[in-house]
Amino acid sequence: MLLFSILVALMGLALTAGGVYLLSLGGSLYYLLAGVVLLVNAGLGFKRHELTRPLFALFLVATLIWSLWESGYDWWALAPRMGLFMLLAIPLLFSSVADTGGRKVLFPVWAVLGVILLGSIWAKPHEFSGTLDMQVDSESPNLGEAPEASWYAYGRSNMGQRYSPLDQITTQNVGQLEEVWQYRTGDMKRPDDIGETTYQATPLKIGDTLYLCTPHNWLVALDADLGTKRWVYDAQVPMESQRQHQTCRGVSYLPPASGEVPSAERLDVAAETQAAVQCDATLYMPTSDARLIAIDPATGARCADFGENGELDLIHNMPFKQAGFYYSTSPPVVANGLVIVAGSVNDNYDKNSPSGVIRAYDAKTAELVWNWDSGNPEDTAPIGPDQVYTPSSPNSWAIASADEYLGLIYFPMGNRTPDQLGWYRTEHDEKYASSVVALSLDTGQVVWVQQFVHHDLWDMDTPAQPSLIDLDTASGLQPALIVPTKQGDVYVLNRQTGEPIFAIDELPAPQGTVELDHAAPTQPISALTFRPPPMTEKQMWGATPLDQMWCRIQFKSLRYEGQYTPPSVQGTLVYPGNFGVFNWGGIAVDPKRQVMFGMPLYLGFIQQLVEKDGSDMGATNQGEQGINSNEGAPYAVDMRPFLSPLGVPCQQPPWGYVAGVDLKTGEIAYKHKNGTIRDMTPLPLPIKMGVPGIGGPIITEGGVVFLAATVDDYLRAYDLSTGEQLWQARLPAGGQATPMTYLNSQGEQMVVQVAGGHGSVGTTIGDYVVAYKIKR
Repeated sequence: MLLFSILVALMGLALTAGGVYLLSLGGSLYYLLAGVVLLVNAGLGFKRHELTRPLFALFLVATLIWSLWESGYDWWALAPRMGLFMLLAIPLLFSSVADTGGRKVLFPVWAVLGVILLGSIWAKPHEFSGTLDMQVDSESPNLGEAPEASWYAYGRSNMGQRYSPLDQITTQNVGQLEEVWQYRTGDMKRPDDIGETTYQATPLKIGDTLYLCTPHNWLVALDADLGTKRWVYDAQVPMESQRQHQTCRGVSYLPPASGEVPSAERLDVAAETQAAVQCDATLYMPTSDARLIAIDPATGARCADFGENGELDLIHNMPFKQAGFYYSTSPPVVANGLVIVAGSVNDNYDKNSPSGVIRAYDAKTAELVWNWDSGNPEDTAPIGPDQVYTPSSPNSWAIASADEYLGLIYFPMGNRTPDQLGWYRTEHDEKYASSVVALSLDTGQVVWVQQFVHHDLWDMDTPAQPSLIDLDTASGLQPALIVPTKQGDVYVLNRQTGEPIFAIDELPAPQGTVELDHAAPTQPISALTFRPPPMTEKQMWGATPLDQMWCRIQFKSLRYEGQYTPPSVQGTLVYPGNFGVFNWGGIAVDPKRQVMFGMPLYLGFIQQLVEKDGSDMGATNQGEQGINSNEGAPYAVDMRPFLSPLGVPCQQPPWGYVAGVDLKTGEIAYKHKNGTIRDMTPLPLPIKMGVPGIGGPIITEGGVVFLAATVDDYLRAYDLSTGEQLWQARLPAGGQATPMTYLNSQGEQMVVQVAGGHGSVGTTIGDYVVAYKIKR
């Protein structure tokens, strides 16, 4: 009884104090009432009063009724509300103090409530089941220029579908997949690396060789059958503390004019030490020190005729050239004899930053053919040697797609830095930021643009590669472009004209910004959307009532009027956060069945403007999360996930799903929780909660989807028709890269996953490439 009384008294004091503060913010009355009741109960316990047990039983019943009213029958919502109180009752149940009447009241109440609570484990209130129509709608779909057995570009082809026509692995035999080889690159996270050091590469498979890059820009060639090294080219990228990202998502490929697919040689010397050679085929690797390097696929040597001895300095004609402020993390697009390069500009470091210009170079010589600068969009002729591009213009850091038949290339566009301060933007910035832009492959001129966020103040840049398929609609077969967004919308557009295939509406948006700025009165929404409902205090979460109350206090202390609440000095809750419902991993589409598979996520972020005193804050730049200085602007910005004191999201789970969509109708067929807390807790508990992740899926003709991405270290296979998980394999490190599949020389279908982890997400760091095939 004494132990119970002490624990309940401490809990009552904390809940009473916090409850008073929460109530003063307009929050729930429950915590104050609960604190008072517990203090009374503790007083009775110290006196060993006979009402101690009945009062606590009544408190448990009242708390359950309140919990069900707030959250419904949901284990992950009920457990933090009830769990600790149920544990506190155990000393009362087994106390030696004579009070048989009180025990007869408490024990059955405790037991019944325990059964009710445990029963909620099997409830699934946040997901729904359904089936996609797996009928083949197109026998000869446009898959882009990639041989069936290969993987020629980041999304397999420039169509960005992440779909393979291989069908050896099916929903019936996928459970027989086993690991057949593993390769370690040797490129590991270094002590002086920035936090956002990530391994996000999707390999290419060309001929009998796999090609992939590593976070520090090594280009690795592997035997596609055995996973053994053929050669490695190290770009010798110096360390730079002012980069926001240290990653490489992939390389690009120019097929040979001869038509003969190259075969990589096994080298005994380092590839970078070889003299430059004449290249028939070419690999292109962007580097984090803003170079584009052209490599011979056979030998790993640089291509002599490209730029300066196989290298092109992408800093040319930049208005500002701060070290680490500009580089490409995504592979360029190779189309129409051009290599077309965009780049990433550091968010929120300096209002005077490099340009977000997109440039097309001759794929053989590196001669500049055209440049499209969103700050000066009309003039696409190659810039003169003494001219500079527009400072800080909106950039395109994600992967682009191209349709060579239509002569168009499609860029997902970011924002102008600073992201949260809009008064520096020009008319052109306002038009092209946070959009998808279709440019002519011949001239770089804009053909059409569709914006997804007006006057973006939240870093809601378009993060994912557009996926191109030909789609059956009520108006007939249309060339479609599907692009997911951070805010949860999936836009389906005619890729020739930019006209919506699924309707786009405008909704009123919250107003009220800092003095110099303004907010757009409305914001777009697609008819196909995964946007969550507005967050409420009832959704606040924690392991115990104490940290749940802390999250409620934070929620009520922040500014939040729904999606698109403007950033503020007070601190604004941004939900969905700038991590995005969808991020660079994007979606996968099946062009035959005309369906889509994606991984929507739901996490809140806090964005807070920090008034500056005029001093230099350059040393404060902390990357994707933390304070960034916005040099030259009156406000810095502090961005961080909305987390409890225990470091878990303040909003209740699930946080991550897999979902399937019928693209002919725009109907979401299913949505299932995805991933476990296996690697999120000290104990390795494989509890399926629906966890965050970053990475992308692929679809195969066999009706199987492969996806890693989640914060637990697994590669998983799903049934495309239902979304049900069919198979999983434990990875040696975090799988924050999109997998790929191909045929080896024996005609066997292989699946390959890069596993190296994600620095800021916190998954296991490594340097692995892992391959699987069906067990024979």
